[in-house]
Amino acid sequence: MLAIAAAIVFGIAFLLDLLNASIGISLTALIALGLCLLALHQAGIGTASVSSWRRGGRVRR
Repeated sequence: MLAIAAAIVFGIAFLLDLLNASIGISLTALIALGLCLLALHQAGIGTASVSSWRRGGRVRR
């Protein structure tokens, strides 16, 4: 999920760069935000695993 958010942030930064537009936040800040989201994704934060899902759910036999 964080990788998708990072892709959206990078896409917005790319479009703003192409259009030479500004939304009050610098392009460098958007790129840094995207890189932080990718780093969190690579660290395993925000990803669902089968074991964590089974712990909270009911086990059917």
